[in-house]
Amino acid sequence: MSAPPKTRGEPLTSKRQLVEYLEQGCKPREQWRIGTEHEKFAFDAASLGRLPYEGPNGIGALLKAMQRFGWQPVKEVGAELGIGMLGMGFDPKSRRERVPWMPKGRYKIMRDQMMRRGKLGLDMMLRTCTVQVNLDFESEADMVKKLRTSLALQPLATALFADSPFTEGKPNGFQSYRSHIWTDTDPDRTGMLPFVFEPGMGFERYADYMLDVPMYFVYRDGHYLDVAGQSFRDFLAGRLPALPGEIPSMGDWVNHLTTAFPEVRLKRFLEMRGADGGPWDRLCALPALWVGLLYDSQALDAAADMVKDWTVKEQAALRRDVPRLALETVFRGRPLQAWCRELLRIAREGLARRRKLDRMGGDETHFLNTLDHIADSGVTPAKEKLDLFHERWMGSIDPVFAEFAY
Repeated sequence: MSAPPKTRGEPLTSKRQLVEYLEQGCKPREQWRIGTEHEKFAFDAASLGRLPYEGPNGIGALLKAMQRFGWQPVKEVGAELGIGMLGMGFDPKSRRERVPWMPKGRYKIMRDQMMRRGKLGLDMMLRTCTVQVNLDFESEADMVKKLRTSLALQPLATALFADSPFTEGKPNGFQSYRSHIWTDTDPDRTGMLPFVFEPGMGFERYADYMLDVPMYFVYRDGHYLDVAGQSFRDFLAGRLPALPGEIPSMGDWVNHLTTAFPEVRLKRFLEMRGADGGPWDRLCALPALWVGLLYDSQALDAAADMVKDWTVKEQAALRRDVPRLALETVFRGRPLQAWCRELLRIAREGLARRRKLDRMGGDETHFLNTLDHIADSGVTPAKEKLDLFHERWMGSIDPVFAEFAY
């Protein structure tokens, strides 16, 4: 969820420096990269309970054991320690109070603030997993076009990747409960960002948004200082109550950028944040989807054209309904399943035009096969597991840890 805190860096004396930091993300097309992040639930193979950090088979022991393999053979280490890994959007079994907290300094500050803002923030921190992809942009105009397009389309990705239908061993009425949780998690820093679709959107407008996102912490001398709810604008002016007279550094700004959680997040790249965690094939499918849509100019034009007249109100309705209905959501008189098929066609054509080939001469389009199957069948990963739960699993959630573990 978070990288180690950044070093202090240059002192900040003007908003222009904040904007310039974001502008420095612009790269020529030949330097565009693809970065992924995928979270998983680590569980005790015997009890199926979530792992603590301490102990002979805790997260700390897992990380230490992995070092002897150069951090590669996770399964071998996991088997030795009696640890399993599950890819889903929401922990299907554990109660919130039974999930151990990891020893990260920022988590206590975030936890306390999450309890003040929204009802489901602690569930977000303790019981959700996602898969994300980070992508580059060439210019401010390219960033705006990609941000607007991907924000509008994020609910379609949520529908295709929906895989969190259980809470504490029972169906919860959602297909992506993880996505629903974000609708009741600290509204100051989440959501669909309607301002992105307004005239004048650019790096400065996003910097203004981040200046208005309340702070969580300041990192000083190896410690996190709790400044929850205080203003980065005041910090920039030397008026932060926790550090009177002190101005921020670039490291403080970089850290602050990590504390907003919209459906697409801008740093010096764009983060796609709408998908539930899942198994290996969907970990590859997510970057394939967004690379096909955003890294080919014809595909980006087609995707942008698809959403150009979607209103903020319509987008909000999609964001509200998709966590429960997924592909069965009706949008503009058509099931979302049909919209997803069209989206996948655009992405597939974009990947084909990229002509990035493997050693066998195959291109990247095969990574979309799993999503094509979901869109064509209308059966999301959540619906698949619900059918198993009601039929072969006979009302028990425990088989998911064997049949869908890594």
